[in-house]
Amino acid sequence: MAELIKMPRLSDTMEEGTVATWFKKVGDKISEGDILAEIETDKATMEFESFYDGTLLYIGVKEGEATKVDEPLAIIGEANEDYKSLLDDAKKSDEVIKEKTEIKEEPEIEKKAEIIEENEVIKTELEDTPELISKTISSTNRIFISPLAKKLAKECGININKIKGTGENGRIVKSDVENHTSSSKDTKSKTFIGVEDFQETPHSQMRKTIAKRLSESKFNAPHYYLTVEYDMSNAIVIREQYNSIPDTKISYNDIIIKACSLALASNPKLNSQWFDDKIRYNNHIHIGVAVGVDEGLIVPVLKFVDQMSIVDINSKVKDLAGRARNKKLTPEEMQGSTFTISNLGMFDIESFTSIINSPNSVILSVGSIVQKPIVKNGNIQVGNTMKVTLACDHRVVDGLTGAKFLQTLRQYIENPITMLI
Repeated sequence: MAELIKMPRLSDTMEEGTVATWFKKVGDKISEGDILAEIETDKATMEFESFYDGTLLYIGVKEGEATKVDEPLAIIGEANEDYKSLLDDAKKSDEVIKEKTEIKEEPEIEKKAEIIEENEVIKTELEDTPELISKTISSTNRIFISPLAKKLAKECGININKIKGTGENGRIVKSDVENHTSSSKDTKSKTFIGVEDFQETPHSQMRKTIAKRLSESKFNAPHYYLTVEYDMSNAIVIREQYNSIPDTKISYNDIIIKACSLALASNPKLNSQWFDDKIRYNNHIHIGVAVGVDEGLIVPVLKFVDQMSIVDINSKVKDLAGRARNKKLTPEEMQGSTFTISNLGMFDIESFTSIINSPNSVILSVGSIVQKPIVKNGNIQVGNTMKVTLACDHRVVDGLTGAKFLQTLRQYIENPITMLI
């Protein structure tokens, strides 16, 4: 017999769920305990398993779509079994619930209608007797003001006795309050009146994935940070010499990537990854380079960087970054990094810290090159410096290990000619 599976309530505050991934498709054989789908709730993404054996006959919610709790999600039964009656019964049940809700609300609706009708009668009577209103005003000194104008005056701290009404029979309306210039006794500062406005955009799957992975990394990996400042004078000279060669252009980021690959070869403990049951020390060097796109952050991976020249790195980075912005990267080109670099120097950010790209154990944050006074050989002179911050997972990389890596990196960045020998 076919069984209707509804959207489960996976948390106390869950009202609807989004199907992130279906692990089964219509026609697949299902056994009790099989994972059917991955469902995003208001708190987390959770796997949803089957409680029935049979064949998956129907999927009611596509990947990326959301539906309310207890709405039809899927149907499992015998192969070729007619399941339409189950959907019809579910639809009828929803209609009955809706009808009961509407019936319950009708008295309230009728009551509101009566109040509105009564107000209309009063309004009509008042409009037909302007003389009566005038006499009432003169005899009681009552101030007639619209509810909206009264509310606005209260919010602005304006004394309504000092507002001259321009409405019928001297009634104060909204425009009178807006045009009123209060004296210094009425208000201590100007009051600005505007309209609150905003736009909302549903989370994209990319943004959801970024949020999920970074949250897991930040709260699971015990981060600590090491910041150093490098002298970039020689790196500037090397870059200028490279770029003077026809058809050859390199960036400071290319120099940093090459320097990191060589420093990792000398400090292999940083070229590592944390897993629940082991630490993996990688003999290959794959460096992920963070690239900003409209929807978030993508990290394409340069594989076997230690085998590349600086010019090779420049060419590869340009290719990967360009295709990342056009969403043309393959999944393989975004996987497998053993070390990550995030560079915000081109945006004049002097220093910052990054969240480790799990399961990697470190990430390097690169700031801008800043011209400032420095001391060399006891003399003050104009220099160019750059700050970098290494975020480390303390479960894998100790402080001394991270410090040694930054020392090695300094040798290559401050003396880039050593990378060419």
